[in-house]
Amino acid sequence: MNSLTKLFCETEYFGDSIRYTEDAHAQRHGTTAGHGPVVVWNITRTCNLHCIHCYSDSDSVHYAGELTTEEAVAFLQDLAGFHVPALLISGGEPLMRRDFFDLLAEAQRLGLRVTISTNGTLITPDVAKKFQQYGVSYVGISLDGIGEVNDYFRGQPGAFERALRGIRNCVDAGQRAGLRFTLNRHNYESLPGILDVIEKEHIDRACFYHLAYSGRGRGIMGDDLGRAETRAALDLLIRRTIDWHERGMTKEILTVDNHADPIYAYLWAKEHMPERAPRILELVRRNGGNRSGIAIADVDFTGNVHPDQFSMNHTVGNIREKPFSEIWRSDVPLLADLRRRKELLHGRCATCQWLPVCNGNLRVRAEAATGDYWASDPACYLTDEEIASSPLAPRQPAAGAGVAGD
Repeated sequence: MNSLTKLFCETEYFGDSIRYTEDAHAQRHGTTAGHGPVVVWNITRTCNLHCIHCYSDSDSVHYAGELTTEEAVAFLQDLAGFHVPALLISGGEPLMRRDFFDLLAEAQRLGLRVTISTNGTLITPDVAKKFQQYGVSYVGISLDGIGEVNDYFRGQPGAFERALRGIRNCVDAGQRAGLRFTLNRHNYESLPGILDVIEKEHIDRACFYHLAYSGRGRGIMGDDLGRAETRAALDLLIRRTIDWHERGMTKEILTVDNHADPIYAYLWAKEHMPERAPRILELVRRNGGNRSGIAIADVDFTGNVHPDQFSMNHTVGNIREKPFSEIWRSDVPLLADLRRRKELLHGRCATCQWLPVCNGNLRVRAEAATGDYWASDPACYLTDEEIASSPLAPRQPAAGAGVAGD
């Protein structure tokens, strides 16, 4: 995640202590020294919606092989012992799992910091109160457009109104909640309206995701934004973030799944806020870019472990056979490769002078677009001129590196 609020406004939220500490970029098995990774846990694949970009390809059916309550509790205990800084419970739709609140209670007992990723349509006032009761730190609710745009994206009429009601129920209960929006050509023109919703509904956190070519998202990768559209979206997000801060509004605004964003933020600041640019550069250098297989992990509903939630086609172990903490501390082939990825990348990534900041962006997009896991991420929207130079120390190209534009 890339915090526009931290970069441009120097405000401090919990996640910033993970993203921007001095040693974040140097870790191999977690976020910071003495801690494991942020873990995304898909506790069920079942979902009451059918979103066109769903990375887990979920539907409203029962999927065999789901972890039992006992196995899930043992997993939570292992995470607590591994000192993971955050557990993001996702799905499918996590509220579809019958023992969901029992697992929340166990996570609370163990002292785990829990966030929930949900489509929001099942959040009644009572559910929102239970979130608060069980110490949920944050609830992320997906809205991918206004009204019918969102409903098309979510595959069900009325999904927008029910998700918005879920957000309002959380706000009314005093439960911190925010909005999640995945940028693509289906909803690009809805972005200004979504920003208005954030202000009008007193939503204090929003994550803007770039499209990941995974699950059903792979089928719409041709609908991803182009370079000009992506840059325009970032321009708007940056300006609104600064505007909200200047008007005294508490808004944490993040972009997710495109590690060209912090570089673009620095370049934008050099032009529009030159006094801020050196501090932004310092922060993004600390972060180290994409950390799939290092500081972010995914465990799916059957216990399979993946480098991140979008890489479910790559499994590095299963918690039914070995504890997650043991799997993650090992250097099984894919994890070992991700931890030395700079040696393996080629094309534009290998010659990019911003590689220490980006770390090769999102591998799942490269694989989906080219069939090559180590190729360049096609969603990088920086120009050849922008990647040819940076204020970072010169770096020798990796063996076999291609030229800019490959």
